[in-house]
Amino acid sequence: MLGPAPFRFELQAEKVEGAAFSIAFKTLTCAVVIFCGYWLLSLWLQGKFGGKADLEGLRTAGWFILGWGLLACTAWFVVTSRIRLDASGITQSWMWTKHFDFDDLAVAQLIRIRHFEWLIAPRLYVRNLAGKFSVFYVYDAAVMLEMDRLSQELKAFRHM
Repeated sequence: MLGPAPFRFELQAEKVEGAAFSIAFKTLTCAVVIFCGYWLLSLWLQGKFGGKADLEGLRTAGWFILGWGLLACTAWFVVTSRIRLDASGITQSWMWTKHFDFDDLAVAQLIRIRHFEWLIAPRLYVRNLAGKFSVFYVYDAAVMLEMDRLSQELKAFRHM
């Protein structure tokens, strides 16, 4: 066999799934989107984009509207993002679904600011044997416990 042995991780349940971000962070994100949309609309109604609140003003504000659309799209993914651990590995729904297999993991480190998980989503930094890395956000307590156990078991396995 070439290369290091594959890492095997047994979940305590068949599948563990939960929210990637806290309700407080989701609320804050949505509030920022709503506030920015209101501000953009009020600037347009005041004629700040070309003198009048008309179609020409909307064309002038195009880049600002596109920026707000990107902000709103990102907020949608924050609100709907889920993290799942199952027999195949770690998966997070996002703009593009992220997935890492357990057997290919080289490094897994849970990064969090204790007592502030309600605002700042803990992250699981993972890297595979080929050097590719990714970051998974995790808020759900059950998923976080499994992630913590995963990182400890992987560290012990790779340092044998």
